Amino acid sequence: MIRFEEIEKKVGRHHSDADMDLLRRAYLYSAMMHKEQVRASGEPYLSHPLSVASLLADMRLDVETVCTGLLHDVVEDTLATSKDISDKFGPTVAHLVDGVTKISNLGNASKEDAQAESLRKMMLAMVDDVRVVLVKLADRLHNMQTLQFLKPEKRKRIAQETLDVFAPIAHRLGMSKIRAELEDLAFQSIDPDGYKQLKEQVEQQRASTEAFLEEVKSRITQLLNENNVPFVRVDGRIKRLYSIYLKLQRQRIPLDKVYDLAAIRIIVPEPKYCYFALGVMHQYWRPFKDRIKDFIANPRGNGYQSLHTSVIGDEGQHFEVQIRTEEMHRIAEEGIAAHWKYKEGKGKDTSEDEMMKWLRKLVESQQDVDAREFADIIKEELPIHANEVYALTPKGKVIELPKKSTPVDFAYAIHTKVGDQCTGAKVNGRIVPLQYQIQNGDTIDIMTSPNQKPNRDWLKFVVTTRARNKIKHHVAQRQREEAIEVGRKMFDKEALRLKLKPKKALEDSALEKYRTENGYPKLEDMFAAIGYGKLLAKTPLARLIPPDKLEELDKAETTRLQQMTQVVKRALKLGDDRIAIKGVDNILVYRAPCCNPIRGEEILGYITRGKGVGVHARRCKNAAGLMINKERIIEVTWVGAGGNEPYAVTLTVRTEDRTGQLAALTNAVADIKTNIRDARTDNRENGDGTRFIEMTVEVLDLNHLERVRSALRKVQGVIEVERTAPQT
Repeated sequence: MIRFEEIEKKVGRHHSDADMDLLRRAYLYSAMMHKEQVRASGEPYLSHPLSVASLLADMRLDVETVCTGLLHDVVEDTLATSKDISDKFGPTVAHLVDGVTKISNLGNASKEDAQAESLRKMMLAMVDDVRVVLVKLADRLHNMQTLQFLKPEKRKRIAQETLDVFAPIAHRLGMSKIRAELEDLAFQSIDPDGYKQLKEQVEQQRASTEAFLEEVKSRITQLLNENNVPFVRVDGRIKRLYSIYLKLQRQRIPLDKVYDLAAIRIIVPEPKYCYFALGVMHQYWRPFKDRIKDFIANPRGNGYQSLHTSVIGDEGQHFEVQIRTEEMHRIAEEGIAAHWKYKEGKGKDTSEDEMMKWLRKLVESQQDVDAREFADIIKEELPIHANEVYALTPKGKVIELPKKSTPVDFAYAIHTKVGDQCTGAKVNGRIVPLQYQIQNGDTIDIMTSPNQKPNRDWLKFVVTTRARNKIKHHVAQRQREEAIEVGRKMFDKEALRLKLKPKKALEDSALEKYRTENGYPKLEDMFAAIGYGKLLAKTPLARLIPPDKLEELDKAETTRLQQMTQVVKRALKLGDDRIAIKGVDNILVYRAPCCNPIRGEEILGYITRGKGVGVHARRCKNAAGLMINKERIIEVTWVGAGGNEPYAVTLTVRTEDRTGQLAALTNAVADIKTNIRDARTDNRENGDGTRFIEMTVEVLDLNHLERVRSALRKVQGVIEVERTAPQT
């Protein structure tokens, strides 16, 4: 276990004026609060905060941040409160500790919702003070280093979250050293067999690769000296396992085709010598034209600067060369932590730091969405990292965008009005579709019209958060206007049915009182609720009619609706023992065919005009689009014991092309006493020796479905089993 004295020495070495008394008190308090706790490894729990604090001290962060490392779990895992931390260690440490403390008091919220809320909380706190995320990264790194002591399912979940969120955040902040270790550790837990196999392959080549690197380093050293190019050192390294794995998967190539498996790094004293060294490399080794990258003149969005080139040796060996200064190398390794130290004497303000601007814009633009959607957007946007493209306006202004961006993304990057009114685009003088994917160096001229409005179909291909948010906002606004119009017509129609004059009803004080009491400050708000289907038009109008007269008028209509509801429910096998709608009775309900939700899945209801409530699984590909209209989302839940009526679920099995494979699969399903409605082989050739087999099985709930999938995966030759939408 790391000793506190070691941490104390590190902090003192980098911060001679640090408040060591604060640090000691934080250590003693953490030791006291965690004294009865142990980790899954059997070690005292204190070993974890000590390790986190040590990692932060290695980053040369200030004493308050290191104190936060020691205290980061006391509020979450002990009886300590945020007020206790503030009283004992000051508001800054309390704020940092609160930022990394997971949200736990969410009542009956699911684990996924709690995780999403905690992520949102951390990201918002990070925008205010970047040290929050530095502590969280150190915390996650040590947890990943000790992940082997947890159960396999939990290991895999934590590792996947690390790949989805924390490694990309580390990259966005330029912290390549931490990012690399997080990715390799996550890879080891997510795919242990693949990790082991790749590691063995790399180890088999390690001796020859390292000998090659030593030879090249010696040669480069000699050449730099002969050409009077000053340098600090020449290093060599073998590409990281996870990075190799991604390249193998992306390019579908064997290990011996990974040309940058070996890499050389040349560290020089000043930027101008980077280019001198590059000239020496190209003088003696032949470069690959498409693999020369100048990240000094054009730094990456996270502040990374370096020259990259890939060359080929006399005997055909390929290797990559990175050339940078010591300062560039420090920033490449430590990222925002290096900038933090630099700005420490200037009030510790990272608000204008280039590394933070992208994250700040992303987080602040998503504050109005719910936590689950926020988490999905963060996970979707973060991994874009190094894949930027640079495009030009007709006047030569450079616009930086994520890879796969389209002219619509470009238009919104210029101005919201340009995006809203975009009708087409010219790329390098040629008209292209709006789905065109922008390439580096493209000159883009956006064509606009004042009559054009954002199109919902644009959401299918835009990739930037800004474009997506602007389009969603406009679509939601337009749909609200439509809902208000529909709601007004429905109100008028219902008023006439109840023998009321619509205009006079709207002026009635009883209606105004109803609106005030029920959260509809404007008539448009009430009409929108009616138009979206969240409010029945007769509900406010009932305030204007005596109860006995209302009962008489409604009796026939109510009977008709109830009869219709029962007929539809029987046809769809959706009785009260299946799905309940919170706070609403006598409304039509149907399971959406696009995702075919089954008992056990998380579901949401979407009010559809004239059809009732469509019930979608939260995993549904259409769920994100539905969330644009939050007024139409309604809470639905599974009720009753279930298990009486099976669900038909379609599975697509990708398998090796073997004789008798269909029979083997049907036998596997039959062995777990599951009925098969249909099974057929797709006779088309996939070109890789595999075929697809589609099966429709009857399952009682999500657990039953997972048992079926597990049984199919165990059949020899099966590559993957995916749930697909039923054919309609």
